[in-house]
Amino acid sequence: MLRLSTKGQYGVRAMFEIAKGYPDKPIPIKEISERQDVSVAYLEQILNKLRNRGLIKSIKGPGGGYVLNKKPANISIGSILRELEGPVAITSCLDPEEGCIRVDGCVTYMLWKSLGEKIEGFLDTVSLYDLIEGTLYKNSK
Repeated sequence: MLRLSTKGQYGVRAMFEIAKGYPDKPIPIKEISERQDVSVAYLEQILNKLRNRGLIKSIKGPGGGYVLNKKPANISIGSILRELEGPVAITSCLDPEEGCIRVDGCVTYMLWKSLGEKIEGFLDTVSLYDLIEGTLYKNSK
């Protein structure tokens, strides 16, 4: 079964909360934690990674929190997941760290590679704006 880690799932949910405050309302980590039922300690790890990758910035002090570095429409779910999870590798043979010695003779390698590319392509078409507006849900009916 193909599954994202909690890091990817919580990262998208946190970015959704931060996007709702765009452009001028920083969202405190405690507020994200409460709304999404994720521990502050785990969120700190996730948000630090996203901040270091330039997707968000933190504002210190009273009234501070996290804000997006770009418009919600310009941040895809794919870009968030790549920063947190790395490339889509639905099987171990596609994982750059594991690799596969049977790539040249494997009957399913291209199947899994193509599926992974389609998943990444789809995730790149969905933005935080789409999640805020609910357009993904509206378009799937």
